[in-house]
Amino acid sequence: MMRSLWTAASGMTGQQFKIDTVSNNLANVNTTGFKKSRVDFQDLLYQTMRFAGTPVTAGAQVPTGIQVGHGVRPVATQKIFSQGTFQQTDNALDLVVEGNGFFQVLLPDGNVRYTRDGAFKKDSDGRIVTSDGFPLEPELIVPDDATDLSVGSDGTVSVMRPGLDAPENIGEIELAQFVNPAGLKSDGNNLFTATAASGEPNVGIPGVDGFGALAQGFLEMSNVQVVEEMVDMITAQRAYETNSKAIQASDDMLQTANNLRR
Repeated sequence: MMRSLWTAASGMTGQQFKIDTVSNNLANVNTTGFKKSRVDFQDLLYQTMRFAGTPVTAGAQVPTGIQVGHGVRPVATQKIFSQGTFQQTDNALDLVVEGNGFFQVLLPDGNVRYTRDGAFKKDSDGRIVTSDGFPLEPELIVPDDATDLSVGSDGTVSVMRPGLDAPENIGEIELAQFVNPAGLKSDGNNLFTATAASGEPNVGIPGVDGFGALAQGFLEMSNVQVVEEMVDMITAQRAYETNSKAIQASDDMLQTANNLRR
């Protein structure tokens, strides 16, 4: 059997995987805080038929060898954590991180997850929570009689209350950073989990020591560029078609061999 059949098949499988990734990027073009993914490929094993440098006659050797590759495989899907565009909402609980850092979210099982989605709300207890009801970590509770809420660029949360002449500080928002954010595990629901590849989280104050500052009344949109994704989709589609042509050519050659007669 011709090895080109399997080689081209691996190419079709790889391009299909790239289309799947591009489709997910495009599907989340309007997802708050979404970070696009990129597929990295590697060539597969090579069959060496003759090694470079093999002696052929006295004082002479083969300058180049003979190797045949066996195709391609996806080796990584990397999250690209470039800054998304900002959308002004004028909502007091909408926050963006201008730079590096993740909001910390506490799940019901007690584990902490990380997100760039700053579309926060208040629950029935006055806690600042995500759209799924997961509270910020550390927990922040807005008093029932608060008439105004302000979040400083350093994460300081203040409210105005009746009878007070000055804002009351109710807590601070802390951010987390990672040595390798691309190593975070995507959990869905705009949440990430720390892994051994990402390293342990470094928690700090917004706007200090490399942490991004906070901006109130804005949301960070997806960093997906539709034009780039469409170009990637077209190139993947053409590469898929080209690999299918290679399979057809191999099949035609096998058919020709099968039709040989004495």
